[in-house]
Amino acid sequence: MPPSLPPGLPIVPNGGDGGDGGDGPCDGPFPMSEADFEAAVSDALARIPPELANTMNNVAIFIEDDYTPQAGEDPDTVLLGLYEGVPLTERDSWWDAGSLPDRITIFRQPILDICGSREDVIEEVTVTVVHEIAHHFGISDTRLHELGWG
Repeated sequence: MPPSLPPGLPIVPNGGDGGDGGDGPCDGPFPMSEADFEAAVSDALARIPPELANTMNNVAIFIEDDYTPQAGEDPDTVLLGLYEGVPLTERDSWWDAGSLPDRITIFRQPILDICGSREDVIEEVTVTVVHEIAHHFGISDTRLHELGWG
């Protein structure tokens, strides 16, 4: 884990299910090992300014191969990342009482599928990580799109 991140931000490869991202600028698929992809996620996390990373509270980062649409979702749903949890802006005194960590999942295969180079993967991973972390801080998809992080 990058040294600038607090110990509450583990990266867990192949750690469970989830999804929430968008279309990327890439043209793939690009072959990349799981280890190299994990390194790209770690590098993206390392770019978060320490003062911001230190304000993240009770968040776990996971890497999954792909998103599995849930019951009631379009079966063709493709997501690059997913934030699951209670944004910092919505937490109250009740939240700390036994709450599970928020979960950010980055989906490897959809990102590789839209990327044509290692640089494209690194850029798309960075955008996806920033996008999902922004949700942890309570920033909506609409606002992220307005800011160019959609």
